This record gives sequence, structure tokens and C-alpha cells, in this order.
Amino acid sequence: MATNGSQKAAGTEKQYSLLKILGLWATVALPLGIMGWVVFPALAPDWNVDPMGVGFARMGAITIGLFWEFVLALIIVRREEGDLRWATARRRLRLNPPLSPKTGEPNSKLWLWLIPLLILHAAAALFISGMLDDLSIRIFPFLAPPGDGYILGEFLMSPEAPTYFAGAWGILGMFLVMAAFNIFGEEFFWRGVMLPKMNGVFGKWDGVANGVIGGAYHLSQPWQILGGGIFMWTVFYALPAKYFRSTWISVILHGSINVLWTALILRLILS
Repeated sequence: MATNGSQKAAGTEKQYSLLKILGLWATVALPLGIMGWVVFPALAPDWNVDPMGVGFARMGAITIGLFWEFVLALIIVRREEGDLRWATARRRLRLNPPLSPKTGEPNSKLWLWLIPLLILHAAAALFISGMLDDLSIRIFPFLAPPGDGYILGEFLMSPEAPTYFAGAWGILGMFLVMAAFNIFGEEFFWRGVMLPKMNGVFGKWDGVANGVIGGAYHLSQPWQILGGGIFMWTVFYALPAKYFRSTWISVILHGSINVLWTALILRLILS
């Protein structure tokens, strides 16, 4: 009963205004955009001369933006709750097991929902997401990436990839650091901090709004805003996190795609 009570208490906390929601969006979207479009070009060597150097530079710049997002989530928890103890962070960020939508109580059987969700998530990431991104680029050509190497999946699948990645353990380390803050920074901020506070403005559509607004924050890679952003974030991260009132659900789903990227990079390194 304690878990249910704490969840109800969290749900009755003061909600964010639309202005605050948009302001917090800007505090993470703009720095990430600056990292991707200002800092990265300033640091990156010539792609044709040193593609791995370009990869390090881009991953490093994006990681800084994601690290700020992670830190900001903790700052907000500290300011709103008064401390950063585990019990406080766990409640505020909804770092609890999935809760029954009917009773509000944890139920270990609800973890089984991850099986079909992970399968559907992988299929959507491999097929639907890319199709939507291609569609958005055809409609709005200015969203296209400015050059080769900006889309990780295409580069990893290219014929040249084995030559560049063979024995390059450093790039794997950089990717793992970036992936960690990609998962926990984005999920702690968007599903932990923001989602519980958006009901006051968006009502029952708060999950959809969280996915759309969160997906649209990907200014560092606008060619993925529609598919990899809005579609994936709404269907597989925001709505499951809202339904089960658990950020761990979206953390696991979000992290699963990085597991696939890690396996692919590792295969290329060992090739």
C-alpha cells in the first residue's frame, strides 16, 4: 500500500504550465542542437581524411549535450523535492516496477509486457522509423543530413565500415558512454521529470504530448525527428511509461536499440 500511496501523492503534485514545459524543452533541445551544429563542426576533422576522428568528435559533442540533460534532471529533482536521496529520486522519477493501471500496485507479471514490446520496438526501429524519416526528408529536403557519416546505422552497414572499425576499441568506449547518457539522460528527463507534470496542460493526452514534444527536441539530428523521434518516443517510450507509471519500462525499451548498435560495432571491431 505504501507504493500506491506514494504514486498517488506524486500524481497530485503541482503540474507544469505550458510555458514551463516549453522552457524546459528549450533547456535541453538548444544545447544539444549547439553541440551538433556548432561544436561538432568546429572539432571535426575532414571526413574523407579521418572518418573515425569525425565519429569521435560527433559522439563526444552529442554526449556533452546528453550529459547536461542527465544533470538537469537531477537538478530539477533536487530543487523540487529538497534532496537527492534514492527514495526521493525513485518516487519523483518513477523508478519503480510497473504498476497495475487498475490498482496502482506493483505486479511482477507486468514485466512480461516487455517481451512483445521489445519485439515490436525492434521491428519498428528497423523498418517503420526509417521509412518515416525518409518521408520527412522527401517532404522537407532541408532536414536531410549534410553529409556522409551523420546516420550511424548507414555508416555501420557501409562496405567501408570493417576497414575503419577493425580493432578500434576506443570508438566502442565512446559509444557506450554516449549510449548511457542517451538512455538515462533522456528517460530520466522526459519520462521521469516531465511526464508526471504534463497532465495539467494536456490531460489524458499527456503521454502523446510527451512523445511529440520530446521527439521534436532532436535538433542535433532533425532528419530523425519524425520517425526515430516522435513516432518511436510516443509509441514505445512515453505511452508505456504512462500506462505502467514506470520509467524503467521506457529505459529498457530505449536501451534495447543501443544493445543492437553495441553488438554491431563489436562485430566490426573483431572483424
